[in-house]
Amino acid sequence: MTKAEKARELFLSGYNCCQAVAGAFSEEMGMELDVVTKICSPFGGGFGRTREVCGTVSGMMFVLGALRGYNDPNAREEKSRVYREAQELINKFKEDNGSVICRELLGLQKGEDVSPVPLERTGRYYKKRPCAELCAYAAGLLEDKIGNN
Repeated sequence: MTKAEKARELFLSGYNCCQAVAGAFSEEMGMELDVVTKICSPFGGGFGRTREVCGTVSGMMFVLGALRGYNDPNAREEKSRVYREAQELINKFKEDNGSVICRELLGLQKGEDVSPVPLERTGRYYKKRPCAELCAYAAGLLEDKIGNN
């Protein structure tokens, strides 16, 4: 199963967009799926359903940090490298999808649909939202990036 398929499957099983993307890489990060999904739980819906940065993008950044990040505060070269990789992923996502902002991807206005109460996951929910496909896209993009560098 590809990472794109895994991320789509996780989203369709009820995980939020960040959990789905990051969860698809739990094995590579050496983290249990339960740990990844717990840590990523507030990033869904564009940071707690505020509809800001798309959770799929947050998921990519989480995985990038876990797999390619640095921990030395003076590691200028490593910091530049990870920022460059982050920007490449973000720019490609934006180029292909038009935005990295959740509300824009969903066609919402600022302040619309920001209740902290998640919507029920129904067939209608999945049909009108691009989230499952954005999860698959982000996971595939990330898999290509980390597999090629």
